[in-house]
Amino acid sequence: MSNSAEAAADLLSRNGCGTIEVAIVTGTGLSALADGLVDPIVTPYAELPGFPQAHSPGHPGMVVVGMQEGVRVAYLQGRAHFYETGDPACMADPLETMALMGAQTVLLTCAAGSLRADLVPGVAVAITDHINLTGFNPLIGVTENNYINLNEAYDRRVLRRLKRAAQQGGVTLHEGVYMWFAGPSFETPAEIRIARMLGADLVGMSIVPETIIARRLALNVGALAVVTNFGAGFSGGNPSHSESRQVAASGGIVLKRMIRAFLKTGDDRLSGGLRL
Repeated sequence: MSNSAEAAADLLSRNGCGTIEVAIVTGTGLSALADGLVDPIVTPYAELPGFPQAHSPGHPGMVVVGMQEGVRVAYLQGRAHFYETGDPACMADPLETMALMGAQTVLLTCAAGSLRADLVPGVAVAITDHINLTGFNPLIGVTENNYINLNEAYDRRVLRRLKRAAQQGGVTLHEGVYMWFAGPSFETPAEIRIARMLGADLVGMSIVPETIIARRLALNVGALAVVTNFGAGFSGGNPSHSESRQVAASGGIVLKRMIRAFLKTGDDRLSGGLRL
């Protein structure tokens, strides 16, 4: 049995856990998104085979399964990053576990740096596409089902639902292209200038490998970023990890409203999963 199959069986065997419809990955400073679930079942990553140890501050490393707005969801509280492990596929087992537990949709959340004057710290941005020029890919070495079409890496149906959720939650939702940098050092002013020239609106150190893995698993992907700072040298940007955590925590209130609206039951649900 693979690590992910064993982890899924373990989670599903826990009293009251059950299959899930949506998986949500929380980024830096966003673990509180999982607060308020009904009858939550909390499992540390350390108890699940194949799950990474999350060492970065703001990533507690817990799976929280429960009901929210009538939908059974699983929150992955925190992620491992490429810069911690040297492995771009470090989140492959957790995401495959979610798929084996029944998830059809995954929402990836993160903190991000802004390259646009209108994307000020604290605002929410739906990621519509990404740029990966790192040379790293989580599917390197994978021999089966590795030629993944990323023409619509971020599902348009999920994006439409996120827009409706933003309206219902009274949230101004921006859209943008995210460029992945390996980290852990922040980008230089020259790198920020190049990213802007290439069409990026946001920069960050996550999301992209997880999106590629999720698409290989046939999961519908949505991604939400909280802008925590301006990129280095842009509009006085001078990023720090403590700033990212503090601003993300306050921006998480906005994301929480959006996610609750996204999950709301009613005509938007169909048997077997969420209508997107």
